[in-house]
Amino acid sequence: MAEPLIARSLLFAPGDSERKLAKAGASGADLVLLDLEDAVAAPNKADARRLVAEHLRTAERAQPQWVRINPLDTGHALADLAAVVPHRPDGIMLPKATRAEADRLHHYLTALEVASGIAPGTIRTIVVATETAPALFGLGDYAGCPRLAALTWGAEDSATALGATDNRDETGEYDFPYQLFRALALAGAAAAGVTPIETIHGDFRDLDGLAKVAAKARRAGFRGMMAIHPDQVPVINRAFSPSESELERAERIVAAFAANPGAGTIGLDGAMLDMPHLKRAQAVLAMPRG
Repeated sequence: MAEPLIARSLLFAPGDSERKLAKAGASGADLVLLDLEDAVAAPNKADARRLVAEHLRTAERAQPQWVRINPLDTGHALADLAAVVPHRPDGIMLPKATRAEADRLHHYLTALEVASGIAPGTIRTIVVATETAPALFGLGDYAGCPRLAALTWGAEDSATALGATDNRDETGEYDFPYQLFRALALAGAAAAGVTPIETIHGDFRDLDGLAKVAAKARRAGFRGMMAIHPDQVPVINRAFSPSESELERAERIVAAFAANPGAGTIGLDGAMLDMPHLKRAQAVLAMPRG
């Protein structure tokens, strides 16, 4: 298993648009996802592979450049990997996947890394782990998955897989199945010791709504969020960065425990704090800032 991913914002860029690939690199996103899957129509797949490979070969990498390939059960996935691995992407996002397919991707990557003169295990992976019905039953099975750095989920493909007509209720909130899938993806990431990443907010003009969704996601335990437009990046980065007041309180909690070595509980500002509070404070201090 790889080191957990540290990235607040993960911005998709359509692989068949040279302009958008370049724009994504200048967006301020912590990580760019060069997309060969949903953003690219079938007739454009080959051109997108060529553009993404050339981008990886020549572009200055201001941030990690990952590639979302097509699902392994399509005729595109191996061609995607063969095109991009020689140019050393920082990682591969695998959509519509099960744990078994994540393991299979590991073997494909190892063979292609060796053939390309890249140290085996260099390229990390993110799995989109809720987009097919079989995948939903394996969300607790990712511990020890080779290369895995993060788990995320997708509401749209999940709804399609279940035959739903929509995935939201009359208030605009996700219906119960999709709330469950989100929670299971979060718990699955925690069980595997990898980073949980929130899914997209589809209305890229609704920045106020995005801010609320991102804040709720971070509070729940997610450590980053995917974006579909550069305008979403600053909002997501702010939401997943600790505020000055959060940092100040976290520092005080850590200092209080340090001043009382061996204490299981301490009092601070009239509240009793124990080990979970200390661990959460340490996690706040470890979060990306700026």
